[in-house]
Amino acid sequence: MSDQHPPRSPRPGAPRRPSGHRARAGGSARAVPRRTDGAPAPRPRGESQGPHRSSGHADRAGGPGRRGDAAGPAPTRPLPRVEASTGAGGPGEHPEDARAGAWGEEPQPGHDGRGHGGPAGPGGPPRTRRRRSRIPRPMRLGATLAVLLLVIVLGWGAGLTLWANSRIEHVDALSEAENTPGTTYLIAGSDKRDGEAVNADGTEGARTDTIMLLHKARGGKSYLISLPRDTLVDIPGHGGYKLNAAYSFGGAPLLVETVEEFTGLTVDHYVEIGFDGVSQVVDAVGHVNLCIDQDVDDEKSGLKMTEGCHDVGGEQALAFVRARYFDPTADIGRQARQQQFVSALMDRATSPAVLLNPITQVRLAGAGSGALTTSDGTGIVDVGRMALAARSAMGSGSLSIPIEDPEYQTNNSGVAILTDDEDIKAFFESVADGTAEPEPAEG
Repeated sequence: MSDQHPPRSPRPGAPRRPSGHRARAGGSARAVPRRTDGAPAPRPRGESQGPHRSSGHADRAGGPGRRGDAAGPAPTRPLPRVEASTGAGGPGEHPEDARAGAWGEEPQPGHDGRGHGGPAGPGGPPRTRRRRSRIPRPMRLGATLAVLLLVIVLGWGAGLTLWANSRIEHVDALSEAENTPGTTYLIAGSDKRDGEAVNADGTEGARTDTIMLLHKARGGKSYLISLPRDTLVDIPGHGGYKLNAAYSFGGAPLLVETVEEFTGLTVDHYVEIGFDGVSQVVDAVGHVNLCIDQDVDDEKSGLKMTEGCHDVGGEQALAFVRARYFDPTADIGRQARQQQFVSALMDRATSPAVLLNPITQVRLAGAGSGALTTSDGTGIVDVGRMALAARSAMGSGSLSIPIEDPEYQTNNSGVAILTDDEDIKAFFESVADGTAEPEPAEG
């Protein structure tokens, strides 16, 4: 019967010692050399028993009076202690894993480098360390806030656009005329008279006191041209009348067809705004700044202004674009004031006080879209592009049609504005190709 103790089973999760290793109390494990015939190899020359050898061991190994070094295993030399921060497996490795590496073994599954099991406990998958981002935390927080703000702004803009677009009325106004180069908008300010006669020519119902043509040439140049409502034109199916009579005779479709024949430009978008809408839009943005060169107290339009520039509300702004009887130039002077109003409204609507105020944006979108009637397929986005083109055109200067006689006496329509066909043709051809030169803007 062998006098050696049976090997102890390793505790759960502890590394196994490789075959040929023995451990002693108070010492470290080390391999015991053996000879090829199975007998223990002699201890290397010069190696002492060490201070920990006792007589008790000798008695157990060979009985009384015999030395244990002749038959027992050679004493082992303690290995240096392995610190956790400088283990064999690198900084931070647990001593058990370091010793396992020294014995030629792989660390046991379930160890995470700290002597503990992984997320699933002993024997589970090893933990993975979370890598720290190289981007500073304030920068990451700022980027997150910027993305969130962008999402809110885009969502707000999309929602406001959809809401405003749903409030616009549409009319089948465009003709089937062949397209011409560039983009052309026909802008009409309507004034419904509820069936009352409005002039000596007997026309009743809705009239257009303001008619403008906005053209953006292929080269990018924009022109805003007022078409005097008293201009004598040939209305298809009716003969020679003032231009504003076309709307009364046939509504938006006949007005579009009449303007196309007069100018030679095909209308791509028709935009109509009621005069009540003009007042509401101005009130939505707060005011517009308008200038006049004389004191005015006009009973028919309701305009009351002193000479100079003033911030006016919706009611006075509407009277400003409609008034003409106080002005000896009548319709010619009114078209200049209408262009001044459009320019002032564009400046106010694109100012920071409006663009950066969500409440004002809602008021403007509601007032503007609720008063608009556009051709089929023309939405709020097209109206926005029209506004930008109009502002660009006003920045370049004003443009007026050539007039032959501003007080031409007609048989059926009273005093009208007479134009020359050749002059009108050449004028609008220059507008179409972008070669027209507007008069410099004042101020």
